Amino acid sequence: MGYWFSTFCDTFRQSLVIWVVIMFLWTGLAYSKCEFGAIFNFGDSNSDTGGFWAAFPAQSGPFGMTYFKRPTGRASDGRLIVDFLAQALGFPFLSPYLQSIGSDYRHGVNYATLASTVLLPRTSLFVTGISPFSLAIQLNQMKEFKAKVLESHSLSREGSSNLPPPYIFGKSLYTFYIGQNDFTSNLAATGIGGVKQHLPEVVSQIAATIKELYALGGRAFLVFNLAPVGCYPAFLVELPHNRTDIDAFGCLISYNRAVMDYNKMLKQTLSRTRKALPNAYLIYVDIHSILLQLFRDPTSHGLKYGTKACCGHGGGAYNFDAKLYCGNSKVINRRTVTATACRDPYSYVSWDGIHATEAANKLVTLAILNGSLFDPPFTLRRLCDLHSIG
Repeated sequence: MGYWFSTFCDTFRQSLVIWVVIMFLWTGLAYSKCEFGAIFNFGDSNSDTGGFWAAFPAQSGPFGMTYFKRPTGRASDGRLIVDFLAQALGFPFLSPYLQSIGSDYRHGVNYATLASTVLLPRTSLFVTGISPFSLAIQLNQMKEFKAKVLESHSLSREGSSNLPPPYIFGKSLYTFYIGQNDFTSNLAATGIGGVKQHLPEVVSQIAATIKELYALGGRAFLVFNLAPVGCYPAFLVELPHNRTDIDAFGCLISYNRAVMDYNKMLKQTLSRTRKALPNAYLIYVDIHSILLQLFRDPTSHGLKYGTKACCGHGGGAYNFDAKLYCGNSKVINRRTVTATACRDPYSYVSWDGIHATEAANKLVTLAILNGSLFDPPFTLRRLCDLHSIG
């Protein structure tokens, strides 16, 4: 009797423990929420997670050295803002649409590719250095993706194992980080005045794309504005200017003013577009303000260098040489020279003179997650239980 009772008590205790664990997990799941099931990203190299290099394989180190420990098609030493956003929402990193092997699209797709523009390239890719995957092409890829998802689920109740369910398109976050190449690709040739002529067309195309995505079911849109390109080491080296055009922080005054004009135009256009999209979140994301802070006063944010590239050649104030880009080698005076990376990219704002380091991307993402960069106000924390982006 005593043995039976002891065994019963042990079994009861084990069952009670299991029941408590199950209830705890169930309760955690019940209170864990997120209005979004996926991210669909449109952009250029600032948010390309490998699309361009999937189409044109060639990337080598030291790209990816900080987080991935190898090149992953990202124009950075580590994670991008879109990577951090995916982590915050509890998703895996977004697979590029153009990546045929190893992709998982259950939580979204990344259509961004390096050198992409909003407007269709006006001349040959090989003349201008512009990607063929403009925003219009990325939108068509999105339409094709949705058609394939619907087709897959019409053929099978479960659909494909690496595709999302059909309802995902109305439960997703659509992000736009594009426009920089429209602004910078012809700056040296046409000057600010020439570039400004096309900027109204750029913002109109972004608005038109959002309207088409709304018709496809999209209801939440984050549109990033332009970064202060006048603080980028590459442009400080390459763009024509004189000493009076440099501000107290070492940035180009005239070019940054032109960026601010574009951002104002984008904000106003989104405000008008918002009125035509009932029941939608259309948010202007002011990453310009936080990046400008990082360039102007990096030490206040735990960094050391603002307008100096981590990976480059030439040293000096900018450590950027347009003829010897990050990771590349060439023979100079009978000696092979390589543009190498610094040992501490977490101390820099700029990775390669054109793109941000993982450290800078993380600081921008933290500002996004706390809601300080949104217009109108938009709190992700009210819609989702956010995860650490460590």
